[in-house]
Amino acid sequence: MTRLVIRGARLLGAQAADLLVEDGVITEVGSVRVPRDAEVLDADGLVALPGLVDLHVHLREPGREDAETIATGSAAAAAGGFTAVFAMANTSPVTDTAEAAERVLDLGRACGLTEVVPVGAVTKGLEGAELAELGLMARSRAKVRVFSDDGHCVHDARIMRRALEYIKPFGGVISQHAQDPRLAGREACCHEGEVSGRLGLPGWPGIAEESVVARDVMLARHTGSRVHVAHVSTAGTVEVIRWAKAQGVAVTAEVTPHHLALTTDLLVGYDPVYKVNPPLRPSEDVEALREALADGTIDAVATDHAPHARQDKEHAFVDAAFGMLGLETALSVVSDVMVRPGLLDWADVARVMSSAPARIGGLAHQGRELAVGSPAHLTLVDPDREVTVDAAASRSRSRNNPWHGRTLRGAVLTTVHAGRVTHDVRNGAGDHDTERELTNATTTGADL
Repeated sequence: MTRLVIRGARLLGAQAADLLVEDGVITEVGSVRVPRDAEVLDADGLVALPGLVDLHVHLREPGREDAETIATGSAAAAAGGFTAVFAMANTSPVTDTAEAAERVLDLGRACGLTEVVPVGAVTKGLEGAELAELGLMARSRAKVRVFSDDGHCVHDARIMRRALEYIKPFGGVISQHAQDPRLAGREACCHEGEVSGRLGLPGWPGIAEESVVARDVMLARHTGSRVHVAHVSTAGTVEVIRWAKAQGVAVTAEVTPHHLALTTDLLVGYDPVYKVNPPLRPSEDVEALREALADGTIDAVATDHAPHARQDKEHAFVDAAFGMLGLETALSVVSDVMVRPGLLDWADVARVMSSAPARIGGLAHQGRELAVGSPAHLTLVDPDREVTVDAAASRSRSRNNPWHGRTLRGAVLTTVHAGRVTHDVRNGAGDHDTERELTNATTTGADL
């Protein structure tokens, strides 16, 4: 039997208690007598949260292992406090079959640093024309429940309706990348407004997101099925979601750390690290997103972790790839922009970064209360530690980190996945030889 004792952690930022973990399960909470053979973690002054769950990551494997692999992405996830991540389907080949989903599942289990949950494509090849093998993926060993063409909008209303009807019997959910291609085409890369006009960058208007979300919540109401809005970025989308929830529509939504903190003004230097889809928005949208996360209109924080190799990111702004890193910095950003100003407390952070995303994604064993009988997935956070982000120190293979050089308050110190310490900045866990060997065995080329 393996035993772990966590001493003096403040559960959800409140009362301090010890936790005894035996064979991956919490067996005692309170004042714990330390068994002779137990590993002990001193958590005095630290906040204990259920392990973080990310509904939206890009791990790039298979197909773009030069940017990220499941091994390196898992290491980044563990460093960020995540015990489960949902891997998006826009790989090469696309995760649109049961076999592809099971391959992602098996690679994640081989790493063992975090639970890697495959997201299935809604349409074959992400082409928007024909439904993928939704039922077969759901019945596979991967038990896929979240489906998304992320990177592409399911813009055909008939296809979206059919997908919602198909996934309803087995409790699935469609995660929509809301971008009307006729209002914001592939060249659109900057919020449409004064900044895009001044910089001469193709505009991406908020209505291109809002109109698709409005259509999808009506389709969800019509079908009685579940729709999830990925990376909400505008105040108008918040209004649509708030209305839909008031009508009883089964809609949930996520917001990224970068849309909670960064604005379109950063684009004035044409730095491609800030090119993301949907684009950074003006400050009034950022404020609306923070308020919506605080009041529950937006259910979850999801990183949209999008690593890119240098040759894809280091271009003129209009030609660079969309996307930013996010796994290792998400908790610190949420702490800095939501907890410090008093918009969220640590119990709220557990809700939006753990329990809600676990519920949306159908992971009953994740996001659980830190109580006797719960699986031991947890994260220890130092709420006062300041972290200056260094892109070169990232566990990710890529370096497109928008937080480089910024100082954030609130840091993940330790991650425990299934009762095993997968990251601990105080003793080097997460950087041991076994992980390095695994990473080297599943990657090619020099680190980027």
